[in-house]
Amino acid sequence: MSKIVLPVDGSDISTRVARALLGRLDAYRTPPEIHLLNVQPPVRRDVGQFVDHDGLKDFHREEGLKALADARACLEDAGLTPVLHVVVDDQPAAAIVRFAREEAADEIVMGSHGRGAVGRFLLGSVASGVARLSDIPVTLIK
Repeated sequence: MSKIVLPVDGSDISTRVARALLGRLDAYRTPPEIHLLNVQPPVRRDVGQFVDHDGLKDFHREEGLKALADARACLEDAGLTPVLHVVVDDQPAAAIVRFAREEAADEIVMGSHGRGAVGRFLLGSVASGVARLSDIPVTLIK
């Protein structure tokens, strides 16, 4: 069974990427195992003085699950059960590649743009960073 990592930032393109992936599932012998991944930015250091470790962990998990919700629903509506992951890292491209290696993924499928004008620039640079850093095949979807 193939294993695919689909990084998701909660933007509309994340859902489009999930739909695009559904459209090419017939290329796989068996339905792949799909891992939805959201990379949360760490909170500023001074916030950690006021919130305990478990509170921060819960916050990141909740925010990550919100970002994964639409892509998850898209896949589940098609009868797939994605595996959900939320990680915290200030270097999202490196985090995505590291995660894909740890999961022994066969492919990373991701969008090339994210939220809004600034998000498009940032995720665009994340996507290019993943493509540059990864030794696992990367499929970029516009």
